[in-house]
Order: sequence, then C-alpha cells, then structure tokens
Amino acid sequence: MTSARVRRCLLALLAAALLPSAGVAQGVKIAVGDVGLGIGDVPRLDGLRLNFRDRHLERVRGVNVTLWEPYEGARGEVQGLAVGLPLTGARTVEGLAVGAAVAVEDRFTGIGLAPLGFGAGERVRGIALAGLGIGGGGDLEGVMVGGIGLGVGGDIRGVAIGGVGAGGGGDLTGLGVGGVGLGMGGDLTGVAIGGIGVGAGGRVRGLAVGGVGVGVGGGATGVTVGGVGVGSGGELRGLTLAGVGVGAPRLTGLTVSGIGAGAEEARGVVVAPAFFRIEEGGSLSGVSISAFNDIQGRQRGLTIGLLNITEELHGVQVGLLNIAWNKPSWRVLPLVNYHR
Repeated sequence: MTSARVRRCLLALLAAALLPSAGVAQGVKIAVGDVGLGIGDVPRLDGLRLNFRDRHLERVRGVNVTLWEPYEGARGEVQGLAVGLPLTGARTVEGLAVGAAVAVEDRFTGIGLAPLGFGAGERVRGIALAGLGIGGGGDLEGVMVGGIGLGVGGDIRGVAIGGVGAGGGGDLTGLGVGGVGLGMGGDLTGVAIGGIGVGAGGRVRGLAVGGVGVGVGGGATGVTVGGVGVGSGGELRGLTLAGVGVGAPRLTGLTVSGIGAGAEEARGVVVAPAFFRIEEGGSLSGVSISAFNDIQGRQRGLTIGLLNITEELHGVQVGLLNIAWNKPSWRVLPLVNYHR
C-alpha cells in the first residue's frame, strides 16, 4: 500500500471519528487502558482527546480538544486543558480552558480564557478573562474580567471587573469595578467603583465610589463618594462625600455635600453649603455648617449659617438669624443664640 493511500485511509478514519452522531458513543482509542490518544466521542481518556462535539464524555485527564460546545445535558469532566476551536466546555473543568467561548455546565476551577464569552452554571474559582462577558449561576472566587459585563447569581470573592457593568445577586468581598455601574443584591465589603453608579441591597463596608451616585439599602461604613448624590436606607458612617446631596436616616462621622444634606439623626460634622435638615423628632449631635440649618428636633452642639432654626436647642447657633423655639425668652436672636 502506497504512502498516499495510507494517508487517505487515516484521514477518512479521523473524519469518521470526528463527525457528530446522535447515536451511541463512537471514536477511535489508541491507548493502553485509558492512556493514549482518543479521536471522536471517546468516553474516558488520559492523554489527548480530539472530538467535534461531546455527548458521551465521562472524563478526560490531559487535553480535550473540541470544535463545538457539548450537547445539552452532556455530562463530563475535564482535568487539564480544554481547548475549543472555537468552542469548548464540559460539566466540570479543572485546569485551563481556552476557546472563543467556554461553557461549563456546573463548576469551573482554574484559568479560563475566551475572546467572546465565558459561562458556568454553578461556581467559578480561579481566573477568567473574556472579551465580551462572564456569567455564573453560583459564586465567583478569584479574578474575573469581562470586556463588556460580568454577572453572577451568587457571591463574588476576589476581583470582578466589567467594562460596562458588573453585578451579582449575593455579596461582594474584594474589588468590584463596573465601567458604567456596579450592583449587588447583598453586601459590599472592600472597594466598589462604578463609572456612573454603585448600588447594594445590603450594607457597604469599605470604599464605594459612583461617578454619579451611590445607593445603599442597608447602610455604609467607611468612605462613600457620589459625584452627584449618596443615598442610603440605613446609617452612613465614616466619610461621606457628594457633589449635590446626601440623604440617610442617620449620618455618623464627616458628611460633605455640594448643596444639601438631610437625615433623621446626625452625629459628627456636616458641611452642606445650601441647607441641612433634621427631620421632625430627630437630633443633631455635633456641628453643622450650612446657609440654612433646619433642625426639626433636638440640637446638641453647634450650627453655623445664615439662618439657624431648631425646635430644641442645647448648644450654640451662630448666624445672621437664630431661632430656638424651646427657650423661655429671647427665642429669636441675631449673630449668636445659646441655650443649655
């Protein structure tokens, strides 16, 4: 048999093994036991396995090269290197996965590189870089970068960066960056940066910066910065900075706003050039500097402004006009008003 005929026979054998089939597992296994070379849908192999699209894969330890993602419902595990020309995936992957797109049905542990997208149905642990986006149904642990976006159904622990946005249904612990926005359904602990905004349904502990604003459902402790505003359903504790306004039930620490601020209770120092307001029945303990200090509750400390009004003064008002309604006399005074 001539060498040309031998080559044609080998090519025909390779093509037949690689062609997808809806039937039973097929393929050619050149191996001792499970160690060697597998061509086609060989279920188990330790070595190099080449296939068009996996349906009956059980386990590969070594290198698994495919042309397309597995069939729906396919169950298989890759330990080592999974290569997609252009797509690859498995039920679970431990090691390195490289392809235009990588799809893992359950868990991924290792390094994933995909110019298009990377996705896992459950947990992702390790490093994942995708040109378009990264998605996971469970938790993300490690370093994850999506050129456009990153989304996860569970928690994020580590570094998560989305060129446009990043978000998750659970907590974020570490560094989270969204070119436009970053949002988490739970707590944020660490550093959170959103080009336009940062939002969390729970608490924020650490540094949160939103180009336009930061919104927190459960309160924030640390440094919170909003280009326009910062709003919270709970306490803002630490340093809070906003270009226009700050609002929260309780402010503790240093609060600086470009225009105004409001709270039910404030402890510390508040600087708001236009106005500062304490809601009815609330209290201020500390210092407020604003053109208009409107304290609808108890003031313990100092207010400095053009107009200072308080329902119950236990401290000092300094301004053009100062009003303290709880004083028995001299309730309205210019320049300085005082009551113990």
